[in-house]
Amino acid sequence: MDDVAVGPLDLAARVDDALAVQALAFGLSDEEIAVRRHIVLRHLGCPGARALGATTPDGRLVGFVYGMPNDRAHWWSTVVEPYLRNERLDHWLDDSFTITELHVHPGYQHRGLGRALITRITDEAAEPRSILSAIDTESPARRLYRSLGYQDLARRVLFPSAPTPYAVMGAPLPLKR
Repeated sequence: MDDVAVGPLDLAARVDDALAVQALAFGLSDEEIAVRRHIVLRHLGCPGARALGATTPDGRLVGFVYGMPNDRAHWWSTVVEPYLRNERLDHWLDDSFTITELHVHPGYQHRGLGRALITRITDEAAEPRSILSAIDTESPARRLYRSLGYQDLARRVLFPSAPTPYAVMGAPLPLKR
C-alpha cells in the first residue's frame, strides 16, 4: 500500500471517479451508474455522512468508502427492518454507523485497501456498532467483513430491482484488526 494513500474524500467533487471504481468493482451499467450518482449525492446531505478515498500519488482514485449514522427513516433501513425484526435483531438499526458503499478498483484489490478504508471510517464513528449489506454469497468482501468481526444478522434480503439476495451484517466497534 506504499503507493496508495487513504484519507478524507470530497465525494461530491469526485462522485464520477468513485462511481467509475464502483462500476469496475461491481459491474454496473451506465444506467445503474446514473441512478447511483443521484443516490450518492443525496446521501451526502445526511447528517454525519462522510467518505474516505484511496488515491495513488498522481491523484487517481482507486477505492472509496462512505457511510453515515443509520436512520430508520432511510430507504435502506425500511427494506432491511422486517428481515432484522424476523431475527429479533432490528435493534441493530439504532445507534449504528452504516457502511453505505465500499469499493476497490479490481487492479488494487487484495492489498489491504478495503480493510484500511472500512477500519478507518468506523474508527471515526461515534456509534457503538456498524451495519452493512453485501451480496449474500461467499465472496472476498464477505470474508473481509467476517475477519473484521461482522456477523450475518439477516440473509436472503431482497432489495427492489436487485437480482440477487443480500445479507445484512453487523459488528461491534471498534472492528477487529
